[in-house]
This record gives sequence, structure tokens and C-alpha cells, in this order.
Amino acid sequence: MRCREAGVRPSMGSVGDCFDNAMCESFFATLECELLDRRRFHTQAAARMALFEFIEGWYNPHRRHSALDYLSPINYERSHDPSSQPQALRRPLNRGNSSC
Repeated sequence: MRCREAGVRPSMGSVGDCFDNAMCESFFATLECELLDRRRFHTQAAARMALFEFIEGWYNPHRRHSALDYLSPINYERSHDPSSQPQALRRPLNRGNSSC
């Protein structure tokens, strides 16, 4: 009822499917436990700043995630981005039948 009044859909998945929102649910549980349950915010601006600092200052660059092979989101992305690898570790370009 409240979601309908706000004009939002509560879930993108089917009823009874616990896997569709698992990563999102995990994030919000972490957010609640590690930030929201520990602080009170006097203004909406203070809450926004705390949320930004939590996500960009702790969650993405440092917090390890079991679903990401215990890497932080930033390190996981770096480990799967060929352009972030040192030049010596990158696969050489195929330049045809060159003898070089």
C-alpha cells in the first residue's frame, strides 16, 4: 500500500524468488547495521553526506565482500579491467603475421 502511494514497485522479481534482490538486500542490511543503527542525523543534508562518505569512503574502496571473492568492489572491478593491469601483464595485440 505504501509503495503504491509513493509510486514505486517493491521488487523487480517474482513473488517468492529470494535471489532477485539478494545483493541489494545484503547492501541495505550492511548499511543499516554499520551506519544507520550507530548514528542519528539532525538534518537530511547530514544524512546524505554520511551516506555518501559510507559508500564512497568505506564500502566501495575498502569493505570486502564474500560475493566478490573477498575483494572490495573497487578492487574487484580493477581485477577484471584489462586497462588497469600493468603493461607487462596485458595480453599483446595480435598484429597479424609480423615477425616482431
